[in-house]
Amino acid sequence: MIRLTHPRATLVLAAALCAPPARAQTSGRPLRPAHTFSIVAVDSATGQIGVAVQSHWFSVGSSVVWAEPGVGAVATQSFIEPAYGPRALALMRTGVPAPLALRALVVADPDSAVRQLGMIDAQGRVASYTGRRDVPEAGSHVGRWYAAQANLMAKNTVWDAMARAFETTRGDLADRLLAALDAAQREGGDIRGKQSAALIVVSGDRRLPPWQRIFDLRVEDSHEPLRELRRLVRVERAYNLATDGDNYTTAGRVDSAIVAYASAEALLPDSAVNGELVFWHANTLADQGRVDDAVPLFARAFAQDTGWATLLWRLPKVGLLHADSATVARIITQSCRVAGLQSCRGSN
Repeated sequence: MIRLTHPRATLVLAAALCAPPARAQTSGRPLRPAHTFSIVAVDSATGQIGVAVQSHWFSVGSSVVWAEPGVGAVATQSFIEPAYGPRALALMRTGVPAPLALRALVVADPDSAVRQLGMIDAQGRVASYTGRRDVPEAGSHVGRWYAAQANLMAKNTVWDAMARAFETTRGDLADRLLAALDAAQREGGDIRGKQSAALIVVSGDRRLPPWQRIFDLRVEDSHEPLRELRRLVRVERAYNLATDGDNYTTAGRVDSAIVAYASAEALLPDSAVNGELVFWHANTLADQGRVDDAVPLFARAFAQDTGWATLLWRLPKVGLLHADSATVARIITQSCRVAGLQSCRGSN
């Protein structure tokens, strides 16, 4: 039995249990169906907290998945009550363990019989709930550091398949969440098919602002939402590394910045980002006076879009490139030649 030791947490839980329940739908059928499969989890090694989902319902990520750094994650589904997300996070933020927060919300909800909910807090305390009127096949698997839940599935083996995949997949939390979703789909998934998916991963650091996220991705409408979600995760990994590069540059750690930029551009072809990642890598080198090292990289960016040459002229004016006009002109001329372009002088 979990006991609350923090007085404030006890008061908050009591308030949630005694609050007037959400108004029941007069039709007897709560609105906003999001029949789906999802997983909430904490990475015990890094402390990262995450939630992922797929459904045959448009924009499932806009209402089902919720997470906050150092607090926890929530998946609210079936005939959903979107307020479960922010209310659950508010309870966990004050110290209420996830299982008690889940119970508080379910008890206060007159339509709890058609809800499904997964919840985990930053300490890894986890719970899942499946209402007795959820559309079969419906159920959940609660494991150490995670909970997988699903309803309206083709088979009653979906949630166990998700659990096995999460437990056996190597990689970071995003990799393991994606593996769980893929396993659910291989098992038959949503009986209606597939349409949208989403993934959120946040830090376990409570000091971070609630809006700061490592991954925050949605596929709103797709014939292959999980494939597209995996592509977006790879893109965000690259941009996260590029952001690290920017932060290192700001902090004066140029060598670390160059490593981060190089790692970012290695994840994606130049064509996938119109040359942007390699452009900023090149600009950092040029800003350090390493023009000869920068030229081949600028050439790759210019080969995608000569607009980068025009941008290069503008950077010295705002302090983002310490180079005189002659140096900029030389960089552009040499880079165009390496790229095999007739002209990409740009406009200054």
